[in-house]
Amino acid sequence: MEIFNSHTNQLETFKSIKRNEIMIYVCGPTVYNYIHIGNARPVVFFDTVRRFFEYKGYKVRYVSNFTDVDDKIIQKAIDDKMSEIEVSEKYINAFLNDLSDLNCKIDYEKPKVTEYMDFIIDFIQDLIDKGYAYKVDGDVYFRVTKIKEYGHLSNRNLDDLISGSRVDINPKKESPLDFTLWKQTDVGINFDSPFSKGRPGWHTECVSMIDDIFHQEIDIHGGGMDLKFPHHENEIAQSRALHNHGLARYWMHNGRVSFNEEKMSKSLGNVILVKDVEEKMALRLFLLSTHYRSPLNYDEDSFNMYVKEWQKLETTFKRLYYTLKLEENYQRNLVIENQDLKDIKHYFIEVMEQDFNTANAITALQSLLKIINLNIRKKDNYHFLNQALKLLKEIMRVLGLKVVKSNVKKSDISNYKAWIDARNNKNFQLADQLRYKLIRRGLL
Repeated sequence: MEIFNSHTNQLETFKSIKRNEIMIYVCGPTVYNYIHIGNARPVVFFDTVRRFFEYKGYKVRYVSNFTDVDDKIIQKAIDDKMSEIEVSEKYINAFLNDLSDLNCKIDYEKPKVTEYMDFIIDFIQDLIDKGYAYKVDGDVYFRVTKIKEYGHLSNRNLDDLISGSRVDINPKKESPLDFTLWKQTDVGINFDSPFSKGRPGWHTECVSMIDDIFHQEIDIHGGGMDLKFPHHENEIAQSRALHNHGLARYWMHNGRVSFNEEKMSKSLGNVILVKDVEEKMALRLFLLSTHYRSPLNYDEDSFNMYVKEWQKLETTFKRLYYTLKLEENYQRNLVIENQDLKDIKHYFIEVMEQDFNTANAITALQSLLKIINLNIRKKDNYHFLNQALKLLKEIMRVLGLKVVKSNVKKSDISNYKAWIDARNNKNFQLADQLRYKLIRRGLL
């Protein structure tokens, strides 16, 4: 299995630190607003990464945080006449609702910055004690120039960064590149510390929580491409300062989502909120339709294409599932023996193992749907169809695609058989009545 490591800028053979176990951390949202589809891309992609590793038999410890201390949260609280806690809780719940609607797993660990304040303060103090950070008038800054490898993740040279940096208006800093670990403030929510009353800088929050949760270097650290510099670069710097490792063995970054070829941004107002998208599974399919490292452009026509693709998939799945159920030929725990199906499964696994190529994985899914539709009405073909359904469920489970289906009752089976008999006997009036009942139940 190969993963493109953003830190080394090359494909690398993946090997977990612990046998059959994987530790993943993905930067989570700052909870001051609803998420848009650009925010949803890393959420959906890394949920799929987790699903595939679990499909391969790994035990995955998946962690993604909530930044519930931030200037934007404070401003939102002022604007909406709410407390910062009320704002963050409102949008945490909204975020988790969006995840559920997108069929993302939500049983992962969800640390909040406010819950880790004592450890963040201790983490900063350790950096000060080791000479990698310094205090000035209640603020604390990190000494970037002490990290020789600084800039490696984002492929930037330290000397070039220093010479090319803008004149810093903060005379407290030893270098314009030094970043804030602790900010003295009495505006909004704040916390007591040995440095001052204030709150932590964003760049020290995730690395502190990773340090406390995992107590070691992790396998994968993920997030959007926009986090490579300075956020992830600064995380690595702090980890090297305290532990002499790069925080994660593999760094993964997804490309951004644009809107009609323009940058999608809340500040620009050209965003589509996840909660406002009616076809959530079509959205998930769309977000996985392009390789995760490539940029993705949203426009109405392209999205509508995936709405239609999802409708085709949903129709085929239900048609196959209900046919087997109503014909009382549904079987579980089959081994996939058919060579065509085995070839599709092999291709699906192969492309997912090649840096999680979900675009080609969807191609495998479409090939499977084509085979199903060609075979679904063949007589005495139930053994093949059950194998096809098993494979279809496997692929959809990994990609996180979920069809909501009705439970088939005994009365449904009776009506189905009576409908077939009525059609065969050319009793079209009765056949239409029975067909209408089955349609109302969502079975035809």
